[in-house]
Amino acid sequence: MEKLDIQLEPLRAILFQIGAFLPRLLIAVVVVLAGWLLAKVARIAVTKALRAINFNVLTERSGLDNFLRQGGMSGDTTSLFGMLLYWLVILAALLIAFNGLGLTYITDLLSRVVWFIPNVFVALGVLAFGSYFARFVGNTVVSSLKLPDASLLGKLAQYAIMAFVVLIALEQIKVGGDIIRESFLVILAGIVFALALAFGLGGRDWAAERIEHWWPRDKKARDTLNHENK
Repeated sequence: MEKLDIQLEPLRAILFQIGAFLPRLLIAVVVVLAGWLLAKVARIAVTKALRAINFNVLTERSGLDNFLRQGGMSGDTTSLFGMLLYWLVILAALLIAFNGLGLTYITDLLSRVVWFIPNVFVALGVLAFGSYFARFVGNTVVSSLKLPDASLLGKLAQYAIMAFVVLIALEQIKVGGDIIRESFLVILAGIVFALALAFGLGGRDWAAERIEHWWPRDKKARDTLNHENK
């Protein structure tokens, strides 16, 4: 009898571990199901809230929605915000479930992903408002400057602002960091140097023609005379 008890001891230990694990597994399943339902509600709620404040109109006018469609995405930026929130809630539920099961390695991996998603939210917000502001500045330059090359100047202003906006967005998601910033500064310095060199070697005549076209000599003479009379 004693020998039988010794042989059954490993089986009893296994059954005890299974009995202790089953309640935690059941709680984990309930947490995941509840998180899935909450994620669907949160996605619908944030999508409707953003559309209620016309956030989709801002992203459409900024060109961000068109950029996402060209990348193969069927929805717009508002639906992307909803999808990100959906997966954020799902991953948070999985994090709680795996933590309850004692799976520390998976919990650590999921926690890094969960903390990364809010940075994506911020980066998308920066891109949305920044691209809208860049287009607004470009249109303002075109409409305010009554010059033949106003559209070119407007595009330059828009692209310059967008470059800084993209850098800020990449900084939020911790992509590139100092390497991208330094590369951007090197490229910008190279472009400025190339333009200055081209202007110094062969662009003087063109610049003189542009200045004469924008501000004719008779107009400058009248302005100088008016200034002297005052």
